[in-house]
Amino acid sequence: MMTLATSNSLNAAAATANAGSKIKAPAGLKTTTEAANEALMAKSGTSASMGQKDFLTLFTTQLKCQDPLDPVKNEAFVAQLAQFSQLEATTTMSETLKAYVDSMSGERMMSSTNMIGKTVAVPNAPALYMDGKPVKGLIPLPEGASGLQLQVINDKGNVIATQILGPQQAGDVPLYWDGSDDTGNQVPDGLYTITASAVVQGKNTNPIVSIHSTVTGVNQTPDKTIMLEVAGGKSVKLTDVQRIGG
Repeated sequence: MMTLATSNSLNAAAATANAGSKIKAPAGLKTTTEAANEALMAKSGTSASMGQKDFLTLFTTQLKCQDPLDPVKNEAFVAQLAQFSQLEATTTMSETLKAYVDSMSGERMMSSTNMIGKTVAVPNAPALYMDGKPVKGLIPLPEGASGLQLQVINDKGNVIATQILGPQQAGDVPLYWDGSDDTGNQVPDGLYTITASAVVQGKNTNPIVSIHSTVTGVNQTPDKTIMLEVAGGKSVKLTDVQRIGG
């Protein structure tokens, strides 16, 4: 059912009709506003809004309860009908837009499932080292750096490997870690954190590290945001993915 207006809006509409007619009801006969308010109060006991049928009931009540010696002017009724038509059009447009947004969200969700199994570059994702497969990624540098260093940290917070990459130009710097620690030994399978530090124009910075991760699932939040689930247990917004493939 189409939602119309709150009780305040309907009272205002009824008041407009009465103002235009200067109704003076005989004793025992309710004015348009009084009759409208009673109808509205009876309705508001179960709902805070009214539909088209309720509006027409209220409208006919106004017609029945007007002073026959001083009826409501046509202009007042036309004004109410115009308000109703505008509100009806606005409500219909809102419902149509919502249906369109829901439809588009569903299509985006379905199309996003095509990314399952693909590799994406995810900012600040955990590095999953498994079965001797190297960890890859990239470090976006908006400006050239006079020095760039990477550190691999285990689940205990200890730095187990360090890479000195030296001066770098602006752009995406490739990341590659073969799973060996600073002593040359292979680390156990598991999740690791890779951080970067750079010297840009004489200042120390910490660029974002994007890890190449495999998409394992797709979900949608209540606000229609598409989220990608990647290996390692991290979820990332589809819009935050920096690169597909790698």
